[in-house]
Amino acid sequence: MNLYMKKAPLFLVLCLMLFAGNIVSAQGKAFQAMLKTLLAHTVPEIDVMTTQALQSKNAFLLDARAAREFEVSHLEHARLVGYDDFSLDRVADIPKDSVIVVYCSVGYRSEKVAEKLIAAGYTRVSNLYGGIFQWVNEEKAVVDKSGQPTEKVHAYNRTWGVWLQKGKKVYR
Repeated sequence: MNLYMKKAPLFLVLCLMLFAGNIVSAQGKAFQAMLKTLLAHTVPEIDVMTTQALQSKNAFLLDARAAREFEVSHLEHARLVGYDDFSLDRVADIPKDSVIVVYCSVGYRSEKVAEKLIAAGYTRVSNLYGGIFQWVNEEKAVVDKSGQPTEKVHAYNRTWGVWLQKGKKVYR
């Protein structure tokens, strides 16, 4: 066996790793490009790392997804407020000067809920940029309806599910 044949499998593995890395990188760039055009950017946006830091500082985390999505998984200590059936009554107990982070799957529904909160006089409202998909893609923990850690994430539907790269997709 010549040297080339001994080195070929290693070369092939390295090429595949590089190619896979480029796919992940391209996927991330495509996700960011999609978010840039999908969102209206009408409310302050916050990244995953800052949200995680606020999670332990008594910030209110509001989930603007449907109940079936929330039950599969959500950010720890988050409160379901919904989107289609959102009502300010669900946040009436939250002081208007509280730090609030709203999220959904990718940020569209949460942006609309955040707009309503700001219009109602809440002064420290942010939208989690990239939503729970970005949160999980950055390998941050989520919990199920019992508060137990889970890898499952409701991916909304197969079209939107392409943006969820980590975790286990659920479509029910």
